[in-house]
Amino acid sequence: MKAVRIHRFGGPEVVVIEEVPVPTPGEREVLVRVAAAGVAPWDALIREGLSKVSPQPPFTLGSDLSGVVQAFGKGVTAFAAGDEIYGVTNPQFCGAQAEYAVVAAGMIALKPPLLDFAEAASVPVIAVTAWQMLFEHAQAKRGETVMILGAAGNVGAYAVQMAIDAGARVVAVAYAKDESLLHYLGAQCIVDSTTPQLEKRLPQVDTILDCVGGSILEICLPALKPGGKLVTVVSTQPLPQRADVKPIFFYAEVTAARLRTLTTLFEERRIAPRVGSILPLDDARIAHQMLAGAPHKPGKIVLQPQE
Repeated sequence: MKAVRIHRFGGPEVVVIEEVPVPTPGEREVLVRVAAAGVAPWDALIREGLSKVSPQPPFTLGSDLSGVVQAFGKGVTAFAAGDEIYGVTNPQFCGAQAEYAVVAAGMIALKPPLLDFAEAASVPVIAVTAWQMLFEHAQAKRGETVMILGAAGNVGAYAVQMAIDAGARVVAVAYAKDESLLHYLGAQCIVDSTTPQLEKRLPQVDTILDCVGGSILEICLPALKPGGKLVTVVSTQPLPQRADVKPIFFYAEVTAARLRTLTTLFEERRIAPRVGSILPLDDARIAHQMLAGAPHKPGKIVLQPQE
């Protein structure tokens, strides 16, 4: 089978397409014929050797995927051959960008019927991240005001949809070019992050969900009410300090239960996916160049093996 591999850490140039054996599922694992695989910023971190979870090369890149169950190992009872699934491969976030992948049974779920394979492969990590930020860590409630930094990004756009669905008021901080998207998603208050003296335009909020970090977070932090919650998925810089606020940082944990929750939201049309550029698996290096800044459509980059 074809697989997107690296033999050393580095930039997009280390990405190669190779023929490798089809893997065999072990205990509590499922073999999936991959229909689509996501490409995301954490794939670049793994490729560059900056991730705390990835193995040493050589290995196959990719975590998010959708596809069809082909076989399974001992202890798997929730899936049958022919089931259409989505999720992630394993806690090391590798192995998905291939024609076949072995996945942990506890990290996949049946694919939402309303989503096609490309849409489903775009979902797992970013949507689970948004869910965990909003409900598990911030514990946002109806009637509260939630500020989302990077609201038009992949995680932010899900957080906007989920917060509005839950009855929260959303303050979306993003670039002016994304205003129409955020209006479409339902954000009630949209603030251009490049506005001079931005801090003077911000209302007081109960929660800040931070998807960007840096100076924007520093500027926006005073808008958080005393005792409010700051949840961030950005750890590249020291977080700004406030005596009454304990920042919450976490890594997303994709589980079957969380995916089933998302499936309900998709099936009830309470949230919608955002797929960006879709490329054949053979163009994986181009996809990684897109992660590094090459032009691409807004939304999640997806690779598709050829039929």
